[in-house]
Amino acid sequence: MQDLMADTTIQTAPAVKPLQAAANGPCRERMLNALNLLPVDRPPVWLMRQAGRCLPEYRALREKHSFLELIRAPELACEVTLQPVRRFGFDAAILFSDILVVPEAMGQGFRFHDGGGVEMESAVRDMADIQGLRADSVAERLEYVAGALEMIKRELDGRAALLGFAGSPWTLANFMLEGGSAKRFGKAKELFKQDRRAYNLLAGKLTSAVTEFLQMQISRGVDAVQIFDSLGGELPAEDFEAASGQWMEMIVARLNGRAPVIVYSKGTRAWNALSKTGANVIGIDHGIALAEAERRLPRDMGLQGNLDPALLSEAEPATVAAETRRLLEQMRDRNGYIFNLGHGVPPSARMENLEALAAAIQNFA
Repeated sequence: MQDLMADTTIQTAPAVKPLQAAANGPCRERMLNALNLLPVDRPPVWLMRQAGRCLPEYRALREKHSFLELIRAPELACEVTLQPVRRFGFDAAILFSDILVVPEAMGQGFRFHDGGGVEMESAVRDMADIQGLRADSVAERLEYVAGALEMIKRELDGRAALLGFAGSPWTLANFMLEGGSAKRFGKAKELFKQDRRAYNLLAGKLTSAVTEFLQMQISRGVDAVQIFDSLGGELPAEDFEAASGQWMEMIVARLNGRAPVIVYSKGTRAWNALSKTGANVIGIDHGIALAEAERRLPRDMGLQGNLDPALLSEAEPATVAAETRRLLEQMRDRNGYIFNLGHGVPPSARMENLEALAAAIQNFA
């Protein structure tokens, strides 16, 4: 496994293509207004995993470069970040990276399998392993991310918002304890139940590392950050606050309002704990009606979501457009609504469906 700070010499990166001004209005301003619960002409849109996977221009780059090369080379990460904004006119770009760069910066490297899935260089197994993780100087070891953000910000030139992100301590702990992807994540829950002291030490270190990483992203000009608690739904509601919610709440508090924060906790129905995180916006997965989530959360929190991503692969464009408009109509009178999917864009998403989604939003009035 290549060390994080090792030379990442790759083939010459393509020149970053210019980003044209969106024809549908001031994208960045629209996104910032929605994040701050201010009125907008229409809801802004960006999609989780919008960069990569299904895009032909991304696949062309993947024929020449590994995933790790793409995220570690600032010019390549910039190009991939801009591709969906350039193609669809989305209101926000999100940094092309991976949540596991934080564990790697703490001393636990990772790699991707060609057939899918991720493997950590070693699993965190006991207190000694947790004590050996470095939670300091994370931003310094992730300087390549800072370089990418500076380039992306320059290329966007205010035409679209720029989002940074990190994984939540709970979600990162799951990958670190399992040693990578797993059909069933159980080791973090086991540690949480059987050795709370060890779990809290791990979660505390991750909280410090994630906070520093997000602070660095904010200092490089991101307009907002999203915390991906992708495995939040693995927790029963009664354990969510202690195992995940309180640690995200600490991160939000330590960011001290320097940028709006979106918390996306897939499958989580612990509404009170989500409300306590202090996030500006809560991302809603597609396992619950958006109107129901709206009833469960305070009116002073924004909402993001939650079109079923399977529609992008399985439905016809007319259906995608109709379902998009249905969600927009539901949220018509609610400030602070951001259109998104209930999870990430699938690799099998059809271009015509993404185009139909973008057009439905951009023509909504």
